[in-house]
Amino acid sequence: MLLATITKCLRIAPRASGALALALATLMCGIPYAIGGIANTRHNLSSTGNVNNVRATAGTDEICVFCHTPHAAVAAAPAPLWNKSVPAAGGYTTYATLNSTTIDGTFTTVGSVSLACLSCHDGTQAMDNIINAPGSGGYNATGGGALGLSYTWSSGSVLGRVDIDGKMTNAATTLTMLGTDLSNDHPIGIQYCGGGPTSTAPATACKGAIDFKAPSNATINGNVVWWVDTAVGVANTREKSDIMLYSRAFGAATSPSVECASCHDPHVEGGIGNAGATFLRVSNTGSGVCLSCHIK
Repeated sequence: MLLATITKCLRIAPRASGALALALATLMCGIPYAIGGIANTRHNLSSTGNVNNVRATAGTDEICVFCHTPHAAVAAAPAPLWNKSVPAAGGYTTYATLNSTTIDGTFTTVGSVSLACLSCHDGTQAMDNIINAPGSGGYNATGGGALGLSYTWSSGSVLGRVDIDGKMTNAATTLTMLGTDLSNDHPIGIQYCGGGPTSTAPATACKGAIDFKAPSNATINGNVVWWVDTAVGVANTREKSDIMLYSRAFGAATSPSVECASCHDPHVEGGIGNAGATFLRVSNTGSGVCLSCHIK
């Protein structure tokens, strides 16, 4: 994490406390810090949401429930303790259909953590599709289906971000609803750097080594995990500010895959994520996100 660097900067910052000290340290040392959380971001869909976002005024003031539940979670979901119906993996048109001659990596179906993101961002079901709603007796195996649990949504019709049922739509300047046609979005479900590294040979060089930075890897709980070190944080240490890669099966091999959460962290407050409400893992100033992986 950035703790050691921030601590060092705090020592040279003027005498201050709390958030002010952290802000001063950030300005003095140039740290584009990000703080984990969602309460003060657009991912707070509850009645407490206040960051120019859509919110359920009549429904619940619980924040985490729109994605997670401590009990009765969807066991087959690609995200921990997931509390929403997961869309069908085969229901999307992907970048792979363009048959680009410059792509070396193998594609697989839309899946992994990307399906969790798309459970809201493809616009096919309401954001209050919640399997285990707050309070006793709130369990619904389908989460209310595509129309959700009939919460009352504020700001949606005004800003054009959700319809009356709480399904995401696209405002003229807010392209947060990706739809089911992903052919005009960055590839997901694709092997990183054209393939090469696998769970049995994680140190194998990228096939596209001249085009991509080599991923780092480590074994955690007996499983090989991959990421791409960024200029933020500590080198060779897997952190929130790195580009995350997700283990997926490509044929007989398990390789690092690029997914929605490779570049975006849904739990980011302050600094990077909240500034543009895009939840980026690193600042994209000077195309920082792109150049974290791509050699150009």
